[in-house]
Formats: sequence, structure tokens, C-alpha cells
Amino acid sequence: MRRMEFKMERPGLLKIGQDITVTEGTLSSCYYYTIDPSLAMSANIPFRERLRSNKGVVADIIENSRGFYVTAEFDEPDPRQTNA
Repeated sequence: MRRMEFKMERPGLLKIGQDITVTEGTLSSCYYYTIDPSLAMSANIPFRERLRSNKGVVADIIENSRGFYVTAEFDEPDPRQTNA
């Protein structure tokens, strides 16, 4: 299971357990992902860690001094983890 964090600007836009769809954006050296319809945005993701799924589930929502952060789970392996 792959987990990815997204920044959400306002509370209440998403709920834990909610199914989500993400849209991929491309920059010159990385990808970024937006939870549709523009509810939250990921950090920049290196090409080698590209998300293969476009559907996921909200696993957690945390509020801290910097804002609201959504953790979503996707049904694919995490590319940052190695099989030893």
C-alpha cells in the first residue's frame, strides 16, 4: 500500500475513508498530484516515484500549525521501499 501526503487549505473538504480521484500534473523535473476537484495538492514527486493509480482512499487528516494535511492510500507498492 502506498501512502502519499497532500496539503489541504481549508478544513472539511475531505473525510477519512472517502474515495478520491487524483489528477497528475507535470513539471520540468517532477510530477505533482491534485485531489479532484482541486481539494488538496501533493508535494513535487520525482519521476522515478510516479504514482501509477489515480484512485485512492483518505487514510488520515491532520491539522498542525502549517495547515491541514491529508494522507491518502493507493493500491500499489511504495517505490521508496526496497525489498531486502
